[in-house]
Amino acid sequence: MTVATVEPRGFRTALSRFASGVIVMTATSPQGDVHGMTASSFLSVSLDPPLVLVSVDRRTRMHDFLGPVDHYGVSVLAHDQQDVAGHFAGRPCGLVPRFVWRDGVPLLDGALAHLTCRMYDRHTAGDHTLFIGEVRTLNYDDGAPLIFFSGAFDRLTPKGALA
Repeated sequence: MTVATVEPRGFRTALSRFASGVIVMTATSPQGDVHGMTASSFLSVSLDPPLVLVSVDRRTRMHDFLGPVDHYGVSVLAHDQQDVAGHFAGRPCGLVPRFVWRDGVPLLDGALAHLTCRMYDRHTAGDHTLFIGEVRTLNYDDGAPLIFFSGAFDRLTPKGALA
C-alpha cells in the first residue's frame, strides 16, 4: 500500500479507488443552447423532498453555464455509453448526442435513468460548487450501468445477468 501526504495527485489517486456511476448533467441557457458535463460526483441527498447533488469544478464552462439556470437534467449512463461520457468530458469523438426532452430539460437518449431537477441550493466547497436539485420528474430502465474506477470506464453486471 502506498502512503502519501494529502497533495492533489495523491488525493485524486486515492479517491479513484472508489467506484462510482457516471452521469451527464445537462442544462439549457436562456437562449436555448444545450450544454452538458460528465460527472461521477453525484449522490442523493434527501428523500423528502427528493434532492440530489452534483459537484462541479468552478473552473469549468459548465459551472459558468449553470449561473443563470434554474433547471437541469441528470442522465445515468448505461454501460454502452462510454462515447457519450467521453464527449461530455471534453474528448470529442464525432458523436452527435441524441436528447429526449422532459419538463423542458434535455436528457440523453439511451440512459438508464433520467432526472429533471429544479435548482434547490448551491454551496461553494473548495474549488467546486455543490449544486443541489429537487427532483421534479424521473424515469428509469433496467440494464448495466457505466462505472468509473481507477481512472477508467467499466461496466457493472447486475446480479443474475449474463456477462
